[in-house]
Amino acid sequence: MKNFKKLVLSLAIACSMGAASTTVMAETDAGRITYAPDKAIDLTVEKIKAALVAAESSDAPAITELTKEAIDMSKEINANDKVDIARSRANLHIKKARSAAKVDDIKGAKEHLEMALKAFQELKGMI
Repeated sequence: MKNFKKLVLSLAIACSMGAASTTVMAETDAGRITYAPDKAIDLTVEKIKAALVAAESSDAPAITELTKEAIDMSKEINANDKVDIARSRANLHIKKARSAAKVDDIKGAKEHLEMALKAFQELKGMI
């Protein structure tokens, strides 16, 4: 009888764990859009180019906003570890450009944006 109780209890625990499995409950957000890595790279490059245009017109608030959008878009680049490391390094240039734009250093922001643009364009070759 003791063995029977242990068996029934074990089966009950196993069934309850299987019924409420986390993989079963996992689902994507209804409003979230996912991009292919190459499309996400293209969208990030577009944001960087727009920030470069803003740098040409010496519009520091626009640079700050566009670099924030570029950083957010770059988070969608999900290919592999090698690409992720390169993306993180490229993001450092965007962050430095954003910091420079916040203190009205347009020249420094433009230099970092150009380096970020080059780095993100090289990511396509890694995919």
